[in-house]
Amino acid sequence: MTVRSILAAAFLLGLGAATAQAQTKEVTFAHQDMVVPFRVAQAAGEIEKATGYKINWKLFGGGGDVIKAMASGDIPIGEVGSSPATAAAAQGLDVEVIWILDDINDAEQLVVSPKSGITGLASLKGKKIATPFVSTSHYQLTYALDKAGISGKDVQVINLRPPEILAAWERGDIDGAFIWDPVLSKIKASGGKTLLSSADVAKEGAPTFDAIIVNRAWAEKNKDFVTALVRKIDEADSAYRAGKAGYTADSDAVKAIAKVVGATPADVPASLAEYAFPTAAEQATDKWLGGGKNGGVAKALANTGTFLKAQGRITEIPGDFGKFVDPEFAAAASR
Repeated sequence: MTVRSILAAAFLLGLGAATAQAQTKEVTFAHQDMVVPFRVAQAAGEIEKATGYKINWKLFGGGGDVIKAMASGDIPIGEVGSSPATAAAAQGLDVEVIWILDDINDAEQLVVSPKSGITGLASLKGKKIATPFVSTSHYQLTYALDKAGISGKDVQVINLRPPEILAAWERGDIDGAFIWDPVLSKIKASGGKTLLSSADVAKEGAPTFDAIIVNRAWAEKNKDFVTALVRKIDEADSAYRAGKAGYTADSDAVKAIAKVVGATPADVPASLAEYAFPTAAEQATDKWLGGGKNGGVAKALANTGTFLKAQGRITEIPGDFGKFVDPEFAAAASR
């Protein structure tokens, strides 16, 4: 074999190795059906283009299911609410919150059937109320009942995933549900009346948010991916904030969001308006991901942990929730 042929063979082997390495850049991302601007980039394949990774988008019915999948080691990154994120930390998972997908605001609501006879929290006694367990909605429902002096034993709280809630509502099997869109809009459209919103619960001392959490070791090895991901999400949020008027039912952006989450395009604009989407620069501050144990997210997780333990949902509370919050990627994305 000549020197030239040896070099050519070496080049081809190197090219093959590089191609094989590129093909290993793959990740399964656990997402939910929250109506957020990020879905536009998700639907368009923009995350894959920005990161160079093949992404397997896997839809889950609730944060509790996402945490179970991450605990099994099958999935390194996913979307969860603040309550499931707290549970993950309390269960000893080596995870960290790296992005606030949304500030929930009014986006989750306790809706009751007009046939139920429910007129206030006190009249929930003896009624069947559905919500996905370990979700932010579940946390808010439990918190609201506790603040109202209503024992969990007085209300039949049923664990159902969002699609199951809609089916149970349509059959008349439940009296109400604490849930988010797209199911929220559907049960309200069929006559459901809002009794309580997540914003109401936040005013009582239990603010909630949806977040992206990652396996810490995996994120350390895939920093470029995570940074590019949150940068694209930030861009999608910025586009929405700058052009809300253009997010109409017949717009391409709204149709893309509706397709990903299974919503009706006509319901999407109002649902988007119920959330708030902090910028990457804002998220890197102490108000959100920054500040260690004294940061906004860490404090919210700690408060949630205290409440969940009192309710018997978790057995241990981490001493420092700041260890489960990382502002690095939001800060990098903001530059």
